[in-house]
Amino acid sequence: MNLVIVDYKAGNVQSVLFALERLGVQATLSCDFETIKAADKVIFPGVGEASSAMAQLRSRNLDKLLPTLEQPFFGVCLGMQLLCEHSEEGDTEMLGIIPLPVKRFETDLKVPHMGWNQLEKLTSPLFEGIAEGEYAYYVHSYYVPLSAYTIAQTSYPEPFSAALQYKNFYAAQFHPEKSSAAGSQILKNFLTL
Repeated sequence: MNLVIVDYKAGNVQSVLFALERLGVQATLSCDFETIKAADKVIFPGVGEASSAMAQLRSRNLDKLLPTLEQPFFGVCLGMQLLCEHSEEGDTEMLGIIPLPVKRFETDLKVPHMGWNQLEKLTSPLFEGIAEGEYAYYVHSYYVPLSAYTIAQTSYPEPFSAALQYKNFYAAQFHPEKSSAAGSQILKNFLTL
């Protein structure tokens, strides 16, 4: 399998590479158009702040390439939010692939939402073998509301999208690469889609 991780200097690529290695899978780290287009599957990790990440994508013209991809694509954490239309973080226009907003948590609970939280209402082959209520690891201050594209949800304290699917684009707000056995299973499921 030709698996590519998008390298745009705003992704947590090392932990994703290590998680894939534990599954016996080698991935190519690249921002090259032809390499990404030729991939069987693409993983799009993200950490940091939305406007900075979008600036990195634009500087490499990846904002033009990524919406055109047709192979299975998996956005992780900020990588999920970047797939959406607009973020309240820095009033940022995102990639616009998934027609949803990204909002800041308005809660008395501590923000960022950091730590383990349950996955609920799982409705995708991405969660094959994952039990309702399984825990995943989160670190984020912004979220995507529930929608028709939500394939898993969690609460903090109100329900929000833990994962999305729109056409060939899958995305998780949590970090599967840091989510123990459940996260490994989710990555394995993505690789077998």
